[in-house]
Amino acid sequence: ISRLFSLFLSLVYFLFLYFQLGTHAYLFVDEAEGEEEEEAHLSVMGSGILLILCTLVVAGCSENLVDSIEGVSTKFGLPKAFIGVILLPIVGNAAEHATAVTSAYRGKLDLAIGVSVGSSTQIALFVVPVAVLSGWYFGTPMSLNFRLFDMACQMLSVFLVSQVTQHGNTNWLHGAMLVTTYVLIAIMTWFIPERT
Repeated sequence: ISRLFSLFLSLVYFLFLYFQLGTHAYLFVDEAEGEEEEEAHLSVMGSGILLILCTLVVAGCSENLVDSIEGVSTKFGLPKAFIGVILLPIVGNAAEHATAVTSAYRGKLDLAIGVSVGSSTQIALFVVPVAVLSGWYFGTPMSLNFRLFDMACQMLSVFLVSQVTQHGNTNWLHGAMLVTTYVLIAIMTWFIPERT
């Protein structure tokens, strides 16, 4: 069932990309886009080579990071759930977090929300299903059968983000609710018993 669901979730992700970049691109155009035209500093070929090199470096770093989870968990007494749900996403998405915070600080809230929500959409509709399908291909059992706690956190996060973003404006209370939710999830993951 997880493999079939993964295929459909991946299809929905590609349909979302087609919607966003093709048929309804006008909905995602920034109104202030014409104000700051930046000149390109790299050619397409140079950008492609740089992207490939950065991808290889990030892949190597990610591999080392994941391989060190067991040792860090044992040495420092950190629960694996806390490492996987809190620490790895913070480290792995540091560039996206910096972009979102910088954009929000500069008053570009559309970009900040787009980076944050776009990243979550990409993980939920593409990365997780591809991980399941890759596990199927390589003979490693992976599924979308998440624990009740994981599903509850996902639903709470989706509900809260939709409530914050639906109005088109935000305030400090919205930010406080989002940060509090994250802190509560972090506390709960600290106390999740390890599976043996």
